[in-house]
Amino acid sequence: MKKYLLFTCLALCLSLSSFGQLGKKLDGLISKGNSSQQGSGLSENEIISGLKEALNVGIKNGATQASSLDGFLKNEAIKLMLPPELQRAEATLRKLGLGSEVDKFIVSLNRAAEDAAKESVPIFTSAITSMSVKDALGILNGADTAATSYLKRTTNTGLYDAFFPVVEKTLDKNEATRYYTDLANAYNKVPLVKKINPDLKQYATQKAMDGLYHLIGEEEKKIRKDPVARVTQTLKKVFGG
Repeated sequence: MKKYLLFTCLALCLSLSSFGQLGKKLDGLISKGNSSQQGSGLSENEIISGLKEALNVGIKNGATQASSLDGFLKNEAIKLMLPPELQRAEATLRKLGLGSEVDKFIVSLNRAAEDAAKESVPIFTSAITSMSVKDALGILNGADTAATSYLKRTTNTGLYDAFFPVVEKTLDKNEATRYYTDLANAYNKVPLVKKINPDLKQYATQKAMDGLYHLIGEEEKKIRKDPVARVTQTLKKVFGG
């Protein structure tokens, strides 16, 4: 029973997009695992290894994409924009001739996120290493990005603690804090407007994390549905055919 559940978990989490497909893939995996005449049977260790390897692939791909130059800035799905309080002021600031300052500020926010993403892989790897059978079964009952949700639950605090000082340093290096202060002060001088004073570094850190989780979720979907995304021998052995 335990072996059957593990086969089901991995088939659904990393290679299937519907319950109809699940039945076909599950039959194939069980046949491989139960065959006494072939040398290609799959052990439980190989199944768990396949899950962890798939997550590692998604993490490394997502982190590489996020940490590259313009990995955040030119990806509209995760690009950091002005904090909500400042978004309401953007039109006014541009009318005041501060459009260039707004643009520089947005670039600086995204550079901070790109730098922070470089720190993510060891934290995610630790979470994967400690994954239990119970964790795998939880993924079975989840959505298309259930594995990514698992990573959010188990890495959120560690990732924030690792990201914050990097974001802080990069914001200071790129003068984003100064840009923000100048923009906020300029806007706050406009009569009758609601004053703005968000925590910039906290905002940038959380958005950087959100963007990275998004990219890992997209990688998870690829591995589930696209054979081309199964780039290692373990993945091909577990999910091929």
